[in-house]
Amino acid sequence: MDVSFGTLWEAIAERMPDAVAISEPGFDRDYAEFERRAARLAGAMAGAGIRAGDAVACYLHNGAAYLETVFAAFKLGAVPVNVNYRYTRHELAELLTDADAKALVFSAELAGNIVDLPPMRLVVGTDELDELLAATPPRPPEPRPGTDELFMYTGGTTGKPKGVVWRLSDLLNSLLVPIFRPLGVPELPATLAEAVRIAEQSGDQAPRTMPVVPLMHGTGLFNSMGALLVGGRVVTTRPGGLDAEHVWRRVAEQRVSTLIVAGNAVGRPLVDELVRADGVGAPHDLGSLRSVISSGTAFSDELKRALHERAEVTVFDAIASSEGGPFAFAVTSSVHDLPSRFFPVPGTRVITPDGADVEPGETGVLAYSGPMPLGYHDDAAKTAATFRDIDGRRHTIPGDLAHLEADGAIRFLGRGSSVINTGGEKVHPPEVEEVLLEHPDVTDCVVLGLPDDHWGERVAALVATTSPDLTAADLQAWARRTLAGHKIPRQLTFRPELPRTPAGKLELARAKALLDNP
Repeated sequence: MDVSFGTLWEAIAERMPDAVAISEPGFDRDYAEFERRAARLAGAMAGAGIRAGDAVACYLHNGAAYLETVFAAFKLGAVPVNVNYRYTRHELAELLTDADAKALVFSAELAGNIVDLPPMRLVVGTDELDELLAATPPRPPEPRPGTDELFMYTGGTTGKPKGVVWRLSDLLNSLLVPIFRPLGVPELPATLAEAVRIAEQSGDQAPRTMPVVPLMHGTGLFNSMGALLVGGRVVTTRPGGLDAEHVWRRVAEQRVSTLIVAGNAVGRPLVDELVRADGVGAPHDLGSLRSVISSGTAFSDELKRALHERAEVTVFDAIASSEGGPFAFAVTSSVHDLPSRFFPVPGTRVITPDGADVEPGETGVLAYSGPMPLGYHDDAAKTAATFRDIDGRRHTIPGDLAHLEADGAIRFLGRGSSVINTGGEKVHPPEVEEVLLEHPDVTDCVVLGLPDDHWGERVAALVATTSPDLTAADLQAWARRTLAGHKIPRQLTFRPELPRTPAGKLELARAKALLDNP
């Protein structure tokens, strides 16, 4: 089916105008209003000179505005671009330049970073959005093909964020298993009419999906987009930090069926709240919850057990990446399925550097030959290194290490580089080291990821200084001037010098030991 997501949503809105598409605290937005607002925003973009293929940046917190902006871009054949709302003005400008973005829609709370931007044709904040839409006639629907694109920027393993280019038809194919199969639909619809019929007939089985992760991340956005493909509802929480009690109240009020989390970083506060509520005799209502999806960071069996003990829920823990996948799932439906183990999906292989399959008991890198992106935006070299032909089939090989067990299960060993994965966010140590070394009292430093029960990994820095007055708070404040919060070292250890060989090479094991035992 060679159809854009925007064309699919337009058709669903026409046939199911009164069904709720998005629920924010305080209001529900039906499909008709979702489509009208996106059509007016598309009209405003077109009036500003945005055309098919132009990048539209979403510097937004979770909410209706995010999905409306994506929908508006799809209507034009423009390319939605995710922007991490934690980025500073410097990081924002760098990403917009890399993406060659022509339009920017941003959350009003982030207005302080909307300075020194590259040339743009349209820049609008959410506090101005209603006025803009009221003054703009809706753009009539125009069928768009599945060859239209979406960029998913990822921190990756080589420093600067990389724009992963997804063709919408490939992204649609990747949603067959998580979105269509639970509705009893074994294959993707072949026509637009068939897709609309599936949405109309989904009824009470249509997913009510709550992303407790940012929509700027692939897991949150793609599953939310998928819910809207089958007449489902996307439920969001109020802006701000994670409020676990509020999340569970929203689950009960909106009868949420699918919760999207990011491993322990999100799962632990949610489980802690369930335990607290049980302890005071006021347990949360989890009767509607059917599935919990996690991807991108460690999700411990301890937390899965707590969920299974309180709800008839299936937990889908995925090994995936922005470059494609998922590679494998650990699926548990009760405490009897624990300990959880990852099993590869069709199309996944564990391979040697020359592309041969490893034998059971061996370690290799994960490769996947299912639906995948076209490559990286404007980076042919990295595209060729990550997306490779093996035995006549194209594979995505982001560099994740895995050990193949005798029964076909895999044990995930992490990225084969120094990238730090903290709560699902990727942090490249050299970028942090560069900022720390700019401080006048820092003579040397190394940034590493250390195991963390809550975040999966935490950013830690071993810093060489001769100043007795330099404190962790000072250095964190220094770094916060130019780095997003998730990149700031949570742990800093100070030493007169770093352990280096006479040739100047860092003795990594000793450095890690000093961080482990400061």
